[in-house]
Amino acid sequence: MLKIIYAGTPEFAVPALEALLQSNHQLVAVYTQPDRPAGRGRKLQPGPVKVCALQHDIPVLQPENFKQQQDIGEFKAFAADLMVVAAYGILLPAVILNAPRLGCVNLHASLLPRWRGAAPIQRAILAGDVETGITLMQMDAGLDSGNMLATSRVNILPQTTAEALHDQLSYSGAHLLMAKLSAIEDQSIPSMAQDPAAVTYASKLTKQEALIDWSQPAQQIQRAIRAYNPWPVSFSYLQGQSVKLWSAQFSHQPCTAAAGKIIAHTPEGIQVCCGEGVLTVTEMQFAGKKRATAGQILNGRNLLDAVFADA
Repeated sequence: MLKIIYAGTPEFAVPALEALLQSNHQLVAVYTQPDRPAGRGRKLQPGPVKVCALQHDIPVLQPENFKQQQDIGEFKAFAADLMVVAAYGILLPAVILNAPRLGCVNLHASLLPRWRGAAPIQRAILAGDVETGITLMQMDAGLDSGNMLATSRVNILPQTTAEALHDQLSYSGAHLLMAKLSAIEDQSIPSMAQDPAAVTYASKLTKQEALIDWSQPAQQIQRAIRAYNPWPVSFSYLQGQSVKLWSAQFSHQPCTAAAGKIIAHTPEGIQVCCGEGVLTVTEMQFAGKKRATAGQILNGRNLLDAVFADA
């Protein structure tokens, strides 16, 4: 039986925490980011990992970082065998990485060394990757640069959104962790260094990058719509209003109209000419309105020949 410290913050990290809670290992503490303001009232809200841990009476610690000797001493006092990290969001210094007897392992949402960094799920979809996965790795002081211990692969289908892939990978990570814990415990798990030549980085998402460039190919725009669902959500401007695009399909059919022009619409979708091909928007949302299907949007509204713009 291992004495484990778990570190994570968002919903992605909850399935692995729940799996550890149901195991025969001893979860001695949970580390998570400090509560952040959220909602219209901007009140401090605990993250999903904290909520889960408190429901199971696990001690929760929330240092801003590990620069204070008090926080380091508190961590060491748990005398953990292993620290398991998933989407924690706080940089761990060497003094923390080396404190547990077996070090720290991390569940990262990509097939390393591809897509190190903050947004591996979204970047994989944007790049048109046909598969991704979870990498269980031994942490070092670098950014997702430690030796790989195990991987679990997941296909990215033509309509997969970041939201769906996020959920799939979070449970895949939990299963991978539980499958490999015994080998970590007896130190029989093999490790493999990452290939430096294959490294790519998944930079943090911004709201502005979700603004659609209609001069791009329809296929790339459709990838963006999937990648930015549920955040920051692809958007454009139509008839002077901001519009979020939630789902779409694409075709390679040639189109000679201006990029962004609506060339046809049916209850199934609103067809928009792109730099290459045609995008069929199936679900969208005007500012101040609810998400709606194309059929609902077109009920009482004629958008034929209207043009999406970037402002």
